[in-house]
Amino acid sequence: MALPVRITLSSATSSKVVPLNLQGQSPFNVGIGVAVAAGSTLTYTVEHTFDDVFANDVDASTATWYPNSGLTAQTASKDGNYAYPVTGVRLRVSAWTVGSATITILQAV
Repeated sequence: MALPVRITLSSATSSKVVPLNLQGQSPFNVGIGVAVAAGSTLTYTVEHTFDDVFANDVDASTATWYPNSGLTAQTASKDGNYAYPVTGVRLRVSAWTVGSATITILQAV
């Protein structure tokens, strides 16, 4: 992944999975920022998986997801990172009244 990936959610839902490059990435280094739009009332968590997101039989709804310890149950803009390999990342908005949250994911190449 050379360019940032940005996904915006405006309801209580999960984003599509953003697969990360595990091949030849040393160090792994993935930066993550979540920007909550002004006036938004929502709660979000950034999640990651170790499941093979490239496998034909993987369904994001049945994959095993783990919360990023620094980006769990947040209500304001915040950033974090992954220093160790994970196969995919997503944004999950668990409570939503109004507004939006945008996740930006950037992996070192």
